[in-house]
Amino acid sequence: MNRRTAIALAVVAAVLLVFAASNIRQGPWIGSPVRAVTERGALSDAEKANVEIFEKVSPSVVQVVTQTAADPLSEEQEGGGSASGTGIVWDGEGHVVTNNHVVQNASQVAIRFASGEAVRAEIVGTAPNYDLAVLRIRSARKLPPAVAIGSSADLKVGQFAFAIGNPFGLDQSMSSGIISALKRRLPTSSGREISNVIQTDTAINPGNSGGPLLDSAGRLIGVTTAILSPSGSNAGIGFAIPIDIVNRIVPELIRDGRVPTPGIGIVTANEAVATRLGAEGLIIVRTAPGSPAERAGLRGVDRATGDIGDVITAADGKPVHRLSDLTDALEQVGVGKKVRLSVQRDGATRDVEVAITDIGRTQ
Repeated sequence: MNRRTAIALAVVAAVLLVFAASNIRQGPWIGSPVRAVTERGALSDAEKANVEIFEKVSPSVVQVVTQTAADPLSEEQEGGGSASGTGIVWDGEGHVVTNNHVVQNASQVAIRFASGEAVRAEIVGTAPNYDLAVLRIRSARKLPPAVAIGSSADLKVGQFAFAIGNPFGLDQSMSSGIISALKRRLPTSSGREISNVIQTDTAINPGNSGGPLLDSAGRLIGVTTAILSPSGSNAGIGFAIPIDIVNRIVPELIRDGRVPTPGIGIVTANEAVATRLGAEGLIIVRTAPGSPAERAGLRGVDRATGDIGDVITAADGKPVHRLSDLTDALEQVGVGKKVRLSVQRDGATRDVEVAITDIGRTQ
């Protein structure tokens, strides 16, 4: 092999080596080279606002975990059960607000903070008529600040709304949307209705119950309580108890452990019956013995003939079409005072003053 041939072979070998090395670097078994990170720039104003709301409020949103004692008479429930929801730190005294249905029938309650610390809590009071409950934390290393309180009286459909909670046990989850509607009515397990309920398309799922609904300033405007969904998961229709009701009920629960249930002692027919009979108002079916309604001379349906007795058409001058209209009026007047009812009987209308009593103490 002469010198020229050797040089040519060396050049060819070097080219092949370079080609092979290139294939090795780019081969599928090695992987693509790491790409440089592109700087994203500053967050938008909307993103900054969202982040600020979460960082400000989330430490004050807790997970509520309950344990239900086993029923000794039940063969199916041997070890009891557990459930979880969300709660809101209400004040510096360790009170936490949540839904009544989250802690209903609970034998033990625990609170888990965003920091991961878990503590025991006790039930201070419940208000089934409003699906609200107040807990008290027994001990904690350091309480998060209370959530700032807003108002639900001036809410507008279309304004932004945010929820923070523990959907499906996934703690510290935030969702956003808008206020979809106002003045909804929501039935409760006690058989009454909550009025002026907030409807939102903010994602609310099982586990969010008892958590905060916030406005764009990070203020508490409602307590999330229910969803309307065929599947049981978020369908864009969620409900929250307005803060103006919460702010009225919670102090009473802290002070007395319960809230009065204003009433006059009547049983009424539902709207469908009134519509079928052509009555424009609330039909009294019967009055409770010894009740303010009986003492005021109100009459129910005549059991012998089936004739309609009194139909309530207004309370303090405001029209009454359903039971919730009357209960709203009674709550505004208050226990211990009197309400003026407009009543139709035999085609004539008359006004009757009826005392309002706490019917919850007799149930």
